[in-house]
Amino acid sequence: MHILLVKTSSLGDVIHNLPVVSDIRQHLPSATIDWCVEEGFADIPKLHSGVGQVIPVAFRRWRKSLLSQSTWREIGNFRQQLKAHQYDWVIDTQGLVKSALITWMAKGKRAGYSADAAREPMAARAYDAQFFVPKTLHAIERNRRLAAATLGYSITPELNYGISASYFSADWLPVDLPYVVLLTATSRDDKLWPEDHWIRLGQQLQQAGLLAILPGGSDRELMRAQRIAAAIPNAIAAPRLNIAELAGLLAGAQAVVGVDTGLSHLAAALGKTTIALYTATDPGLTGVLGGVGNGRFRNLGGKDTVPTVDNVIQTGQALGAW
Repeated sequence: MHILLVKTSSLGDVIHNLPVVSDIRQHLPSATIDWCVEEGFADIPKLHSGVGQVIPVAFRRWRKSLLSQSTWREIGNFRQQLKAHQYDWVIDTQGLVKSALITWMAKGKRAGYSADAAREPMAARAYDAQFFVPKTLHAIERNRRLAAATLGYSITPELNYGISASYFSADWLPVDLPYVVLLTATSRDDKLWPEDHWIRLGQQLQQAGLLAILPGGSDRELMRAQRIAAAIPNAIAAPRLNIAELAGLLAGAQAVVGVDTGLSHLAAALGKTTIALYTATDPGLTGVLGGVGNGRFRNLGGKDTVPTVDNVIQTGQALGAW
């Protein structure tokens, strides 16, 4: 059986789809699984040995230059790559119009959420088979149930992300010091944790003999990481890293503390002790979940509820993070 999964973005959503690959490999071990994903997140499916071909799409980049001939050439090449295989099933676990368009362009029987279950109801028009999966379930559970209903198997309670990453090394990263990664950046300002909270946390980690590493992506995020790191003894504001390098950095960490961002989910998927901080959203539907053998994760806070530094420290102690 040849299956194409369509889950293009964002980072957290792509990570939430990894257990679908593990489920399919468990129940249909001879299946070949391809994945269509935004080019910026293509390294995530590659972490799973059960994924065959990764087909990158560049909607985010193309929409900035739709009048360019080079853009339309790229779109044409993408369509050719998408149609290169005859799939038994094309499964859209995203439920957006843009992901439904990709599903419609691929060759094979198409499956997705029903109109009353999809994030964008119009997406359901692209599917040959539609399935209702309650929106009240965690995003990972919704993905898993949709794939299971499409392919005719029952999911097990065990959650398996199925990924691993080699440890990251660089001249700026000490090899002999245990470190905690502090993920201070996120897509919305209302999801941020106060800078003085990060500083107090980092200072207490330093007193416990742990090095604080603070990554950042955009210039604004890097400046924020540098400001915080400057107030924490020995802390390091990491230079800009790609997804594969960030996965390696997280894999080598003793623990990870992060805001509502895809990298917090990646840390939990890699089996790391993870504390996720929520200030503007409800973690019930999209909070971090640890996989098989990893119960060392906690979601703190919620909508209009900012976790305290003491709460984070005590949670880390309870989880054995420090």
